[in-house]
Amino acid sequence: MKKGVLLVNLGSPDSPTAKDVKPYLDEFLMDERVIDVNPILRNIIVRGIILNTRPKKSAEAYSKIWWDEGSPLIIISERFMEKVKQQTNLPIALGMRYGSMSIHKAFQELKDHGVDEVFLVPLYPHYAMSSYETVVVKALEVQAAHFPEMHVTTLPAFFSNPEYIKVLSKSIVEGLKEFEYDHILFSYHGIPERHIRKSDPTKFHCKLNGQCCTTNSAAHHTCYRHQCMDTTERVKKELGLPEDKVSTSFQSRLGSDPWLQPFTDKEFERLAHEGKKRLAVVTPAFVSDCLETLEEIAMEGKEQFEEAGGEHYIHIPCLNDRDDWAGLMAQWINEWKEKGTLPEYNVQ
Repeated sequence: MKKGVLLVNLGSPDSPTAKDVKPYLDEFLMDERVIDVNPILRNIIVRGIILNTRPKKSAEAYSKIWWDEGSPLIIISERFMEKVKQQTNLPIALGMRYGSMSIHKAFQELKDHGVDEVFLVPLYPHYAMSSYETVVVKALEVQAAHFPEMHVTTLPAFFSNPEYIKVLSKSIVEGLKEFEYDHILFSYHGIPERHIRKSDPTKFHCKLNGQCCTTNSAAHHTCYRHQCMDTTERVKKELGLPEDKVSTSFQSRLGSDPWLQPFTDKEFERLAHEGKKRLAVVTPAFVSDCLETLEEIAMEGKEQFEEAGGEHYIHIPCLNDRDDWAGLMAQWINEWKEKGTLPEYNVQ
């Protein structure tokens, strides 16, 4: 069997125009693992309401962060892939869950290289229905329907991998260079509370009561909230960060249903009102900077914090195409290629 690697990230519209943003949003929001309601209701919400107004607004947001070369997320992901390629001799293809750089095209690229054993790498550190799970489900659907001769092995969510924590921690230290912070906010992408309960294999552990995430359970293998909190705690321990200078929040909520709290925008206000003048924000739910980090956090977040009384604000970049991050991914790939092993991670 010939081995190859399929990296999968979120995706992007082809351009920062409403014409291209609309089909991208349609594919994204019509995903049953993103808006997990009755299909008829989802169609009404997305195609009857959201797509009539949001494409123009989203296009304006994309325009603020768009690079001359194209979408930041796509360009960063391509640069990352090239660095990984330099450190392994396996064919590597890049696909996106949504948009024109499809998972199907990436599988076809690997097939054209004679690959029939694929290492699927969802570029998400944490498990969530609307990110990691939808990538895996989509990839396996495409494989079964169009590439039945291929065998797929999936990289687990790596939020607790010690080497990943070291790389993430080092990136934070470098991001904080010459910035004397009053507080560091770990802001993760938000999800509806019902996603936590739906992902609970025990059907009873996840109560979102502030205690279940710190009580050992098999549910933590698929509990996004626990995994986010765990990442924050591991980085705090790795860097020896003061307890009172670090907190966790969740961004990007949609609709009126209960979402994970505390909300990042409310935390900007709270921290400023408590006298925190110098705030650093890190966004570990993403490995590549994208609309949610470059516009919502780096731009809007700065404005919200300063309007509430804060004075100095920085967004620490995602891992992007850092050499140590590309090196770690290449190490995981080579260990799978040579030994059939997957990275160490610990879920409590």
